[in-house]
Amino acid sequence: MSLEAMPIVDAKLDYDAHFLTITQADLLLEQLLAELPWRHDEITVYGKSHLMPRLHCYQSAQNLHYQYSNLTLQSEPFHPKVLQLKRYIEAVSGFKFNAVLINLYRDGADKMGWHSDDEAALGTQPCIASISLGAMRSFKLRHRQKLASDISLELTHGSLLLMHGEMQGHWQHSLPVRKKVSQARINLTFRHIING
Repeated sequence: MSLEAMPIVDAKLDYDAHFLTITQADLLLEQLLAELPWRHDEITVYGKSHLMPRLHCYQSAQNLHYQYSNLTLQSEPFHPKVLQLKRYIEAVSGFKFNAVLINLYRDGADKMGWHSDDEAALGTQPCIASISLGAMRSFKLRHRQKLASDISLELTHGSLLLMHGEMQGHWQHSLPVRKKVSQARINLTFRHIING
């Protein structure tokens, strides 16, 4: 297990493809699929409302609310295994987190559009710690001012990606449709809410 700094302009990006062992990742995927209270909410994007192309669950330490795309998320308490994972990431990364947004991509048709995690509740230069479980999917990055080439990362089962520094101010990210993918993917994005 080792975090590797990825070459990127105007930001900091660290990746560990084997942060969790296969056994740890398999067990966690199975538990979270079965035990989390998954939601399928409607969001508003560019003035249009539609069902999210994924399921989600939001958890935090102190019932912190989180809002994006005109959707206010009410917090669930941390699942014990999610809390254990949070503490492990904190010990390795040196960053502290008090909330996690967990997305379930049921198959390759589920997706996430281009966005930055730049909500005021996250403060300036937030660190987002992203754990991937299940199907490998392409994670796309693009510079807002086109000062660098687009980046594509294949996020593996049990991997950790840390986005920090000026990442959310200068870059957007997405998870595009991959129609040939038939398995589920869970993505846990740990963050620090400063005013929830």
